[in-house]
Amino acid sequence: MTARIERVVTEGVVDIDGTEHKVENNTWIVGDDEEVIIVDPSRDAEKIMEKVGEREVLAVICTAGLPDHVGAAIEVASRDEAIVALHPKDKPLWRETWTETWPDIDMEDDGIFEVADVQLDVMETPGVTPGGVSLYCEALSAVFTGKALQADGPGKLGGEYPALADQLTSIGGRLFTLPLDTRVLAVHGDEVSIGDLEPHFDDWVSGSLTRVDAGGEDEDEGPLPDGTKVSGIKLTPGDK
Repeated sequence: MTARIERVVTEGVVDIDGTEHKVENNTWIVGDDEEVIIVDPSRDAEKIMEKVGEREVLAVICTAGLPDHVGAAIEVASRDEAIVALHPKDKPLWRETWTETWPDIDMEDDGIFEVADVQLDVMETPGVTPGGVSLYCEALSAVFTGKALQADGPGKLGGEYPALADQLTSIGGRLFTLPLDTRVLAVHGDEVSIGDLEPHFDDWVSGSLTRVDAGGEDEDEGPLPDGTKVSGIKLTPGDK
C-alpha cells in the first residue's frame, strides 16, 4: 500500500496578559492503511487517534520538547505501545510537560524511521530549541520542520528567536539543500515548499527578521502563529 501524509489540526488556549488566545497546531500522520508514525502530537489525543483509527501506531516523533509538540505524546503512544522519540537536548523541555516519564528513544542526526514503504530521515535543526529536529521523507517529497521553518519563515518562540544564528544555519545548511518542490510541513500554519521560502534566505541573514518596521506597532496587537505576541509572554515549557 502507498504511504501518504495526513494532517490533524488541534486547538488549545494560551493565556497572554490575562487574555485567552486560541492556538492551532498541526499534527502529522505518515503511513498507509495498516501502520503510521505520528509527528508532533499536541493536546488533543482523542482527535488524533480518531484520525488514526485502527491503524497501528509504530512511533511518535516529537521534533521539539515544547508542549505543542509533546502534549499528547504519551496518550497517542499508549494504545499500541509505540515508541516515543525526542532529541536528548530537549529532554529538559519534555520534563516540564511529562514529569514522570521519559521518551523511549534519543534521536540523533541522520537517524532513520521506517513506516509503510517510506523512511523518515532525522535532520538536526536547532535554533528554537537546542534539540530541534526535522524529518525528511524523500519518497513523499516532504519535510516536517516543527518550528524551525514555517510558512512565514523561521519560527519564533514567544515572538522571539531564541538562537537565530543557529536557526539560520540549520535552515541554510540543511533544509534549503532539499529539492525546491519539497513540501514544508510545520507544527503551525499552512503548507509551503522549499522553493517558496528559499529566495528569502539572504534577506533573513541580512537582518530582515529582527528589523523593526516603520509602522510595526500593529505586530503587538494580535497573537502570532505560536499563540504569543511580540511584546507578550513567552510560551514557556509549562504552558499548555
